This record gives sequence, structure tokens and C-alpha cells, in this order.
Amino acid sequence: MGALDRLRIADFSWVGAGPRATKDLADNGAEVIKIESRRRLDLGRRSPPFAKGDAKNPDASAFFAQTNTSKKSVTINLGDPRGAEIAKRLVAWSDVVVENFGPGYMERIGLGYPELCRVNPDVILASVSVAGRTGPMAGFRGYGNSAAAHSGHAAMSGWPGSEPHMPPFAYGDVVAPMFLTVAVLAALEHRDRTGKGLHVDVSQIEPMAHVIADLFAAPPAEKPANSDARMAPHGVYPCAGEDRWIAIAVEDERQWTALCDIIGGAHLVEDRRFATMGARKTNEAALDAEISALTATQDRVTLAKRLTTAGVPASPVLDGKDLAESEALKSAGHFVEVDHPVLGPSAMPAPPMRMEATPHAVGPSPCLGQHNAEVFGGILGMSAEDIATLERDGVLA
Repeated sequence: MGALDRLRIADFSWVGAGPRATKDLADNGAEVIKIESRRRLDLGRRSPPFAKGDAKNPDASAFFAQTNTSKKSVTINLGDPRGAEIAKRLVAWSDVVVENFGPGYMERIGLGYPELCRVNPDVILASVSVAGRTGPMAGFRGYGNSAAAHSGHAAMSGWPGSEPHMPPFAYGDVVAPMFLTVAVLAALEHRDRTGKGLHVDVSQIEPMAHVIADLFAAPPAEKPANSDARMAPHGVYPCAGEDRWIAIAVEDERQWTALCDIIGGAHLVEDRRFATMGARKTNEAALDAEISALTATQDRVTLAKRLTTAGVPASPVLDGKDLAESEALKSAGHFVEVDHPVLGPSAMPAPPMRMEATPHAVGPSPCLGQHNAEVFGGILGMSAEDIATLERDGVLA
């Protein structure tokens, strides 16, 4: 039995910001019905990589599969008034409705919060967007990288003296869902105590600003890149092999002495340029060059183990392949093999928390419209003839 068994969610969200939150809820037992449309395909289904390179197959995206585990999928043309009415019936069934459309879209199709409350008085509506639905930026349209620009992440990323650097993925689509999940659970607690639903409004910009708020208190004069305001050495250093690196951080003199001993740099302890933490910070470029020369011939994994055993914070820098094949993560149960009808047996990320009495259960992501008969017939009580007619008319499409 999952922690969120019997929780019902109508998920209108797409791409990343909403689906990543409802994935965690679904993996923990919530029944999440994802409302999609063949007429306006979820951009997540069009995001690479694709099984067998088949970009035309809406069920072949690994990105979509990992972001939508354990859910059910139905197809509804929300632009058709009949489709909107069927969506309202799902709202009446739901505890929570999730959406991340541009502000105003739900209202235009007759599914704004006042209308949802009329259909289901204690429903919780969870909305997530780049800039939220209040304030001077309400209505701003964009994606996760827009949030990176507005939140200060882009300006602080990159090497000293370089132009602003965008994260390699839509980081806002990763951070905001965590706050959305917390907000949904808080709203459910509020409803349990008061009997009243809520409209939860989460932006992407604010969570991204939240996670680096300490940097705004005393912003560095220069981009720090891999260095730290206090510690030295602090960075990534080359190791044996092509594009192999180790991350090392030294926070006191004991760790500095241990590092020098292990990497074969005993002479560095006697070097006056590096005699104290302050001296090492002053001569950081020379320090990094010395350490890099010593680590460049060593195996990153072996070196990291030796350093951590000696109490020096260190870790091999893993790439995507390393991470997917990590025995530590596999042993911890983070990657779960799920049999997907198109991708085949695939490693899917499980929730990064463990609850002893209510373990999670990760199932495959749904194929597009896979659960139309189950949901429209079994949950909403529609006849097979009505479903067939509405599918033929393009309402359930």
C-alpha cells in the first residue's frame, strides 16, 4: 500500500514542470490520470531520446517515459465543449487538479478555478508556470530556461569573465515540481482540517531564486566557477583516461595534509604558497595546477576511495553512462527496471526517499490514450457506444 493510495489526481500538465511532480505522487500510490490530446501532443512525447530513433511514435520518448511513470493516459480534445464537459467529470472525481498551461488557458476553456469549485467544491487546483499568476509578471510565457535567466542562475553560471551561461537543461522544470509537490501535500492537509480546497500557485522563478538565496545576500564580485569563497583546494581535477575527473574539497589543515600525502604531493605541505588556507586561496591558480599534475595519472574511483577513507571530501565525476550504471544507486533501489511496451525493459528513476511501511511502486508510463476505456467507461460510467462515437467525432482525441 502506497503512502498516497486513494488520492485521485486529474493531471492536465505537460512537458516537465507539472508532470515531474505528479510522477512522484503517482509512484507513491496516487491514481494519476493524465489528460492529453493527439491534437496538441505533449511536448514531452516529442522530446528525445527515442526508442529505435522513432521520433514519430508518441510512445517512444525516454524523457516522457521517465517523467510520467505510474500514470494513466486519456485523450480529450479540450478545445471542444463536449471534451471540456468530460474533463469536468474527471474534476468531480478528483481530489487534485494539476495544470501548467499559460495563464488564462484553463479559464478560456471553461476550467478556471471558480468553475472547478462549482463542479467539485473542495477540489485543490495546483498551477505551475514560469512566473506565477499574480504580480507584475503574471501571464509571462516561457520555459525552464526563461526561469534560469530571470532567477539569476544564468548570470552566476559559467567561468569568470564569461557571458551568462544557461543550464544544459530546463532546471526550472526540475526545481519547481519539488515545491509543487510540497504545496499539494500541504493543501491536502489543510483540506483534511478545514474541509476546504485551495488554489495553489507555484512559479518557476521563485523556487530557483529560493535555492540560491544565500548567494544574493553577498553576491561574489566574480563568477566562482568551481572555486569556493573559503575552501582551497576546491574544484574538479583531471584523472587518468579521457575526460575523467575527480571533485575535491579541503576545509581544514588536516585534510590538506592528508590530500598531499595521498596524491604524492608531500612537497606541497612545505610550500609557503600553500601553508595556510588564506595562502592557498591567494595562490589558487598555482595550487590547482599543482594538484592537477598529480591527479592526472591516477584512477578517479580509486583515488576518491583513498581520499574519503582519509576524511577528505572527494568524489569521481560521473557522466550519464556512469550514473545509469552506478551499482550504488542500483543497490539503493533508485533505478527500477520497468517493462515499457515500446522502450522494453528500462531503468526508471524511483522516488528519492524511502518509507518503510508505505513503499513506492514504479510502473511504466502510459501509452497515449491507453486508458480511455478504463477511465471513461469504468470511472465515468460512459457506454462503449458513447466512447466510440466521441472518439470518432474527435472529442476523445
